[in-house]
Amino acid sequence: MSNEIKWAFAHPAERAAATAGDGPVDRISLRDHIVEVEIGAFQAERGTTQRICFNVVVEVIPATNILDDDVDSILSYDKVTEAIAHELADERLNLLETLAEKVAERILLEPQALRVFVRIEKLDRGPGALGVEIVRARKDMTPRRMAEDKPHPQVVYLSNAAIASDNLGTWIDQLEAEHRPTIICVGPADVPAPQTAHPLAQRRIDLLAIEQNAWVLAGRDARCVVVNSRTELDWSMRHDQISVWAPSKIVLDAVDGPSASPRDALGLVLWFARFMQAADLLVIGEELPDAPDLPLRAVATDVRVI
Repeated sequence: MSNEIKWAFAHPAERAAATAGDGPVDRISLRDHIVEVEIGAFQAERGTTQRICFNVVVEVIPATNILDDDVDSILSYDKVTEAIAHELADERLNLLETLAEKVAERILLEPQALRVFVRIEKLDRGPGALGVEIVRARKDMTPRRMAEDKPHPQVVYLSNAAIASDNLGTWIDQLEAEHRPTIICVGPADVPAPQTAHPLAQRRIDLLAIEQNAWVLAGRDARCVVVNSRTELDWSMRHDQISVWAPSKIVLDAVDGPSASPRDALGLVLWFARFMQAADLLVIGEELPDAPDLPLRAVATDVRVI
């Protein structure tokens, strides 16, 4: 029991050595790598950064040509720090457990990596370090799809006139018949939203106004499924489901969020289209925005065929 307690609170390098399996392995480690980042599920952790400490040990296939002194033959330390930086930049996370999983999974995509120990600690949330430690092995994991493999959807913006149009069902019919990954976006309804002097509170109110209108669209056509997370959007695109974007979660969790106000519906949609690496943007019921980097199409509300 004493050894188990020692290993539990020792550096992951000692834990890795103590739990080594059959056969020799090499290990590389990253110690006390501290990053300031916004993370956490509590409201007090939003809008502010805190120090996060990473300790990582990677068990790797022993190098057979180390005398060649070739950096391409080994797992570079940069791959470990890049995995951390990539996952921190990908999206704002609530849980250290989620971050640890993502970092471990990305490291295990490297061909030399066999097993990884990841310990992450919050340094500013209490009198001591609060953290998690996980151990993951390549043989036990199914690596997630990389960003290059994700579908590039068509993003469709519907004006309020389009949502109310008698042609709505026809447009949904054609979008469904194309069998393309499709995400529909809407703006707020044509009713005044509550107003507050606090900008962060107003931002949430305006985002919720868009989500209310998304549910109005879903009520008009059951094929339009309201979705608020990137994970569910990815799932929907792979399963031929037409999604309606509820923006609050993705906007509030984004590391590099939109500069457009939620009241600027098309500006927000342009940000989202770029965020999702959309193949194109279809605008129904409004004039096309200025976006030279995106293929754009427009349809008037009195046109029945896209």
